[in-house]
Amino acid sequence: MKIDGTVALVTGANRGIGRQLAAQLRDRGASVWAAARNPDSIDLDGVRPLRLDITDPGQVAAAAAQAGDVQLLINNAGIATRQDLIAGDLDLVRLEMETHYFGTLSMARAFAPVLAANGGGAIANVLSALSWFSTLGAGAYAPAKAAEWALTAGIRLELAGQGTQVTGIHLGAADTDIMAGYDGPMVSPAEVARVALDGIENGDIEVLVDEWSRHVKGAVTDPVAFYGEQLAQLRGPRD
Repeated sequence: MKIDGTVALVTGANRGIGRQLAAQLRDRGASVWAAARNPDSIDLDGVRPLRLDITDPGQVAAAAAQAGDVQLLINNAGIATRQDLIAGDLDLVRLEMETHYFGTLSMARAFAPVLAANGGGAIANVLSALSWFSTLGAGAYAPAKAAEWALTAGIRLELAGQGTQVTGIHLGAADTDIMAGYDGPMVSPAEVARVALDGIENGDIEVLVDEWSRHVKGAVTDPVAFYGEQLAQLRGPRD
């Protein structure tokens, strides 16, 4: 997937990773649609702002009609409600799934014909190391990202016949608004965008951005070892 000369659309392009993706696509020679719920929040020169809430079917359809020249779709828009699955607000738990799974699926369904008409192109979904495990405080987020990971695998197969490349992008903690207050190591949004775009250009079907995502992917095949220490700490001493 050659980026120079490509027409790309990035969702959630007003801040964080999405803003860096849009900026670096522009700098690599792409023509960029920068989508956000409030297009006035897009502050990048040389891009085309686009109003888009991926949970609104009408706005998704309108975006596909307006941006009919897209060859590369990057589904980056997301939320983190920090809801627990058992005691959390169920409406917010549903919103995580509506955004990460159904919103991404809605975009893929709407833009698949656009990509086919423009030669096949590519879709890249910004996922997470939390596609493969869960942790306290991410009870709603992790299942939604796991579902989006499975969705990515499914549309990769379904769109192969029309020549559409589908890439999943995984990372641990990035220094974005969603991670405000997190005290551990974080990768910069600029680095996430650079590695992700390199992977898309390389034709990779999966991009592991940082050491944390590589560690989790390698450890997830042994869930007993992976979760054992965490569960032991939560359970406390036992007689």
